[in-house]
Amino acid sequence: MATFDINKVDDKDQLASLASQVISEEIKLGLNNKDFFKMALCGGSTPRKTYELLREERISWDRVQIMLGDERWVPYDNESSNALMLRQTLLASGPGSQASFYPTPTVEFETPKESAREFSKLIREICNYEQPLFDLIVLGLGDDGHTASLFPGTDSLNVRDSLATVSTGKGNERITLTASVLSSASKVIFLVSGESKQMALKRLLDPNESYERTPAKLVNPDSEILILVDQAAAALI
Repeated sequence: MATFDINKVDDKDQLASLASQVISEEIKLGLNNKDFFKMALCGGSTPRKTYELLREERISWDRVQIMLGDERWVPYDNESSNALMLRQTLLASGPGSQASFYPTPTVEFETPKESAREFSKLIREICNYEQPLFDLIVLGLGDDGHTASLFPGTDSLNVRDSLATVSTGKGNERITLTASVLSSASKVIFLVSGESKQMALKRLLDPNESYERTPAKLVNPDSEILILVDQAAAALI
């Protein structure tokens, strides 16, 4: 069963500041012991400010390799693309622009299933079959309890034999890391912000909650999960 370390802050600005500092420290610590630090980041609105702050951190960014935990099956320049959001924030300027970014393959392939297969190949190539595949995975939490693109009621919840799979959520076809990959990371951080996330967060922390209703429950690493949350989202815990 997953264990949690919950850090509460007053508002979303403090959340972004704390998240930037925590991620920066994780990278620096990781690079003390290895040549490259591999992390998968989340999209959405919550982490934008975090990434804008993180890009100014003095890190050996040329030794940081970044992928996405999930991506909508859209062109890279589509406004809903997580890759575009990263390019507009973390990778836009400053020291962070020196990181290596490997976007999730999308519509250059004929189907989402093909894209998921290619994403799995890309992960194996970049991560050299090392375990764990990622040193850090940063996740969001949807108001419906989803994380990455593991949505309630989708077949993606039960995929265990591949690194990436397809899913559907909020009107988009998507590519997502599987629960087994998310759970194998050395460190997992959830960023949770806003009143709409109160019930989802309460369910995530409930040991009796099912993963079918709250797929974020599928994330079960060996290490303690760090939850960074603002007061608006934390009102029920």
